[in-house]
Amino acid sequence: MPDQTGTAATVPPQSQQSRTKPKELYPMVGWKYDLFLWVMGVLVDLFFREVHPRGTWKVPRTGPVLFVAAPHANQFVDALVLQRTLRNDAGRRVSLLIAQKSVHGFIGWGSRQVGSVPVGRPQDSAKPGSGFVYLPDPINDPTLIRGVGTKFGEGEGEVGGMIFLPSTKKETGASVDIAEVISPEEIRTKRPFKGKVALQQLTGRDDIDEDGKYINKQVHGCKEGFQGTKYKLAPKVDQTKVYEAVFDRLRNGGCVGIFPEGGSHDRTELLSLKAGVAIMALGALAEDPDIGLKIVPVGMNYFHAHKFRSRAVVEFGAPLDIPPRLVEMYKNNQRREAIGELLDTTHQMLSAVTVSTPNYDTLMLIQAARRLYNPTGRKLPLPVVVELNRRLALAYERYKDDERIVRLTKAVKEYNKQLRYLNLRDHQVQYARMSIPKVIFTLIYRVAKLLTLLVGVLPGLVLFAPVFIAGKVISIRKAKQALAASSVKIQGRDVMATWKLMVSIFLAPTLYHFYSAIVTWKVYQDRLWGHVPEWVPWWSTYLVMWPLMVGITFAALRFGEVGMDIFKSLRPLVLCLNPSSMYGIHQLRETRARLSAQVTDLINTLGPEMYPDFEKMRLLPDGARTEDGAAAPPPTTGRRRESDGSSGHEPPTPPRTRRNTTQSSRGLPRNESFSNIGGVGIFSTRPPSRSRSRSRSSSSGGAIGSGGFPVSGFTTLDSAGGFEMASKKIREAMKLRRRRSGDAKLEISDDSSEEEDAEYTEARKKYT
Repeated sequence: MPDQTGTAATVPPQSQQSRTKPKELYPMVGWKYDLFLWVMGVLVDLFFREVHPRGTWKVPRTGPVLFVAAPHANQFVDALVLQRTLRNDAGRRVSLLIAQKSVHGFIGWGSRQVGSVPVGRPQDSAKPGSGFVYLPDPINDPTLIRGVGTKFGEGEGEVGGMIFLPSTKKETGASVDIAEVISPEEIRTKRPFKGKVALQQLTGRDDIDEDGKYINKQVHGCKEGFQGTKYKLAPKVDQTKVYEAVFDRLRNGGCVGIFPEGGSHDRTELLSLKAGVAIMALGALAEDPDIGLKIVPVGMNYFHAHKFRSRAVVEFGAPLDIPPRLVEMYKNNQRREAIGELLDTTHQMLSAVTVSTPNYDTLMLIQAARRLYNPTGRKLPLPVVVELNRRLALAYERYKDDERIVRLTKAVKEYNKQLRYLNLRDHQVQYARMSIPKVIFTLIYRVAKLLTLLVGVLPGLVLFAPVFIAGKVISIRKAKQALAASSVKIQGRDVMATWKLMVSIFLAPTLYHFYSAIVTWKVYQDRLWGHVPEWVPWWSTYLVMWPLMVGITFAALRFGEVGMDIFKSLRPLVLCLNPSSMYGIHQLRETRARLSAQVTDLINTLGPEMYPDFEKMRLLPDGARTEDGAAAPPPTTGRRRESDGSSGHEPPTPPRTRRNTTQSSRGLPRNESFSNIGGVGIFSTRPPSRSRSRSRSSSSGGAIGSGGFPVSGFTTLDSAGGFEMASKKIREAMKLRRRRSGDAKLEISDDSSEEEDAEYTEARKKYT
């Protein structure tokens, strides 16, 4: 372990150390881990319609691995999905970090079965302090905090603890570490509070700009008559045991997983990463440079994560070997720089396996554009959908100020607005192409099919309605509570899936027992009105009823899923028969066709500028490729491309942009040496100041002055080499998939050589 002064302590070779292995709080037991995941996996399969793993061949089969997963959009369900995917498709067991406040009840019992590592967070143990606090001299002495009726050092507040300001609707309350307790009414913090909201709370002044600077510097105190603000105090949290447990598991070749955003959320963009993930990786390598630790990014991509029978794609990125340079920096009193650089790189790695947009409206726009851009007219595999969403999101970020994008954005949003007005989905607009007789026949057929399925749904719907109703009511209530306690959540949907599963786990067996007991009692009383023969033991009824109840539940879920899809398809058919709405849906179909042509033409125009492999990878109908496998030239629609010899005006290419990956390192305290890892809360990194630019267009990860180190080996979207690697893997994977299924759902270039086949096979062998 590094010493407390920030310099590297001499660590003897692993074989020479007489280290006594510490007793683990939740040890990893293989059979318990597998049994628990198998049981919970049944519930995951029932909740999700499809969980599609992607890139599991990249996961190292041996050696220590630190998995960093994001976005954390589904609270405890994320952990189940990740652990189950790794166990089934990569053969690895992983210990996840879990907040100490969650280690109770069923969640606590479950975390013990899978060997989780509990983490205490200062904010989880924060309690309201006595009196009020304010800044007596915010300009000349901003770290001095004075109180009225406070009891610092008298059972409230301690050196190394933290002080928290109240949260607002728009942001989390600011917090700082306590450096000194001067008196019961005065403390000094390690650094001053920053930000407009925090300074207004502590001074009551209105002359503070958006950058958190005072306009009238002649006034040194608070606003006249200001009484102070309420606050919370948290004790000092020693994370040494947490890091020791992590280091021990990595040192023994195990896997550790962390959601580096800290808590779960339902935002569409990645949040700032916490310092703990970098401290774990660098600390483990500083202790033993030869353990071979790798960092693997995991993208948790959900389609309506909170809804029952939704879909998900769990994507694994290429593993990262941490440069020895960063480890040396970490060992030689440059911890902040090393941690910040690794956080930026980790953020960039996660951006390559997730779909991140600034807000929900942009995400809806990207998904609409992806649906409009599908020349094959076929349903695309989920991994291809995720890849298209990701590329379109990056392209929109780069070209969003282009006049053509602005016009098309407005048109697509108007199209989405019309869909919502008619309560239709994009794929249902195609029903307007059908003739009236075909519409009538389809409607009658689907109604008959729906009535048939209803026979299988009704028993389960009636018997287990309490589970469905309670799950929805409780999940909505918990979502409101989570939203009220957080400033990063939008609607609190990240907790809904967890509570739906929790309610089902406890209430469904209770109902099974209740119904089985009633039927068993009836058999005991009068042989179920004489329908059960006398030779049948009455107690055997209970044993028969349990599997029967489970079967009825499963049938109701499966039939209900199909029936709901059919039910949703009836509305557009009825609209096609209604004279008052028929014209509107036909107009909507024409609008969609026009928008689809515009989106396709614009993508074909701008795509080659951003993606070198565009001509080989773009979607095409069957037979729309040249003999050499390249895409055939697109038809000219209106504006011709410059490569076609057109002399039309083309705007200058905007500068290449990347997602801003420095937002995580910006949150690191500048005067914190990180020499004592036990004093660093694993989730304690503050988010970047609102006064800093939130633009995601600055480059990082190897660029000059970016603070990141080159990551061209795994940036699948930010370099020509990375694009080529990603394209090669996608082509090979799709070829293998077509060979197995015999149905080419997506036309991909077949110009790969035997050398590429050998390289792909060699890559799989490397990680298997």
